[in-house]
Amino acid sequence: MCRWLAYGGDPIAMDTLLFRPCNSLIRQSLYAQRAPAPTNGDGFGLGWYGAIEKPGLYRDTMPAWNDANLRSLAEQIRSPLFFAHVRASTGPATARLNCHPFRYGRYLFMHNGQIGGWAEVRQEIERSIRKELYRYREGSTDSEAFFYLLLGNGLAEDPERAFARTVRQVTDIMRAEGVADPFRMTAAVTDGRRIHAVRWSSDGRSPTLFHGNGGRIDCKGSMVEFGDGGGCTIVLSEPLDEDAAHWAEVPEGSFLTAEAGRVTVTPFHPR
Repeated sequence: MCRWLAYGGDPIAMDTLLFRPCNSLIRQSLYAQRAPAPTNGDGFGLGWYGAIEKPGLYRDTMPAWNDANLRSLAEQIRSPLFFAHVRASTGPATARLNCHPFRYGRYLFMHNGQIGGWAEVRQEIERSIRKELYRYREGSTDSEAFFYLLLGNGLAEDPERAFARTVRQVTDIMRAEGVADPFRMTAAVTDGRRIHAVRWSSDGRSPTLFHGNGGRIDCKGSMVEFGDGGGCTIVLSEPLDEDAAHWAEVPEGSFLTAEAGRVTVTPFHPR
């Protein structure tokens, strides 16, 4: 399973979260603590917002811990909202086009988990993507296919409803094809202003998801520090340090929205 992190708030250098904490996302690419397999070495990706509405994107197939360019970019780029992802493939090829996050217009999307029986359901799922969106599909992952279904199911109008529609669409196809394997996911999407995240699975065994929020964020002595007040939020697969006071676990079957440092978590029931 993959590991990912989303940040929104005051502009910070991306290495503040990607490299400096004792359980940074880059460390998780080698030694994930809350995943079935500790290594996430099948590529990585960054997506960030800057001076223009369209987000920047940097992805590669190298392991995140072994890319000097990634460290240099993370030290230099300051952003008020960014996504970062380290990949452990569940089957599709290790290729740049299969690395998260995925971008469409002003949107970024990333995912951890797997649509059960992907080989059996892939054709029908891809057939369900709207024609005007399918032309932008580049890779072969279930994650990117889910993103384009999500866009076609009204992401711009109602993100929570779009996620529910898309989960129902996928599980209906799985059922029709006789797939018994589970559908498990944590996923995040942003339009550059709000972050939405989902933790859900068909068998009640979703990958882990946490969030932390407070004032301006820094990292000192490998520990994350939240300033007083609010305005900054991190949503992530697992905590960046051992200070339990910083992190709240998102319950199974939940939909999270983070905007301007305010976090709401509500039950997510796609059926």
